[in-house]
Amino acid sequence: MAELSPLRRRMIEDMTVRNMSPATQRSYISAVSKFSRYFGKSPERLELEDVRAFQVHLVSTGVSWPGLNQIVCALRFFYGVTLGEADVPERIPYAREPRKLPVVLSADEVVRFLESVSSLKSRAALTTAYAAGLRASEVASLRVADIDSTRGVILIRHGKGGKDRNVMLSPQLLGILRTYWRLARPTTYLFPGRDDERPIDPTVLHAACRSAVKAAGLTKRVTLHTLRHSFATHLLEGGTDIRIIQVLLGHNNLSSTARYAQVATHTIRATQSPFDRLSLEVVPPG
Repeated sequence: MAELSPLRRRMIEDMTVRNMSPATQRSYISAVSKFSRYFGKSPERLELEDVRAFQVHLVSTGVSWPGLNQIVCALRFFYGVTLGEADVPERIPYAREPRKLPVVLSADEVVRFLESVSSLKSRAALTTAYAAGLRASEVASLRVADIDSTRGVILIRHGKGGKDRNVMLSPQLLGILRTYWRLARPTTYLFPGRDDERPIDPTVLHAACRSAVKAAGLTKRVTLHTLRHSFATHLLEGGTDIRIIQVLLGHNNLSSTARYAQVATHTIRATQSPFDRLSLEVVPPG
């Protein structure tokens, strides 16, 4: 294994003491390495104008807005924390991501999708993702002990931002998970990978999702995160308080949750237009 450079080691230490997740650490290291390779120089020798040129290059390659902003986060951390140049991060702009409405499945489409997942483990995992509104990484890292049937909750460990939270344990989901457990007998992780002591890789779940979309004949652009969007939207349409949904999703800001009001069609249809309170003749007089 190649020896770590002092600069990379320092950046890893900076992230570790701030309790950043392993996935975030890998992402940040990868981003700074890509920046360095593009110019063929150590990143500590690159300046703000180089960062700007790199951003222009990334946009020209068609990188996604979330991908671009993740690289921006990494570079802001590298300059502001590891290099200690406090005035630089604010001068590295984020990309303004177009605010698109999330894709949401109807209840019937959710059933079609889940019934099209061929693998027992993947079907149980994707069903859990919808039933509890979980991210792919949260589903993959679930442990058997996290399913608390007595209290009727699922413990989500180290969610986004390193926060733990509880979500509801649907009685119907509990029945499915008990059947799955009797057949698969997981010991530590609820959805283990090839090694029982390691969790399933989220890429396996993403692949199962793509296959199920095709098998179900869905024409919408569906990803595993679509199940989380659908969970939140269906709760809102069912009358659940948006602040409860915020807690279940683990959102810091209510504004992140509020966008589901824009796709909750049942709620939108049930809202009376002020026009309906007017007394207006259809045919003009005379």
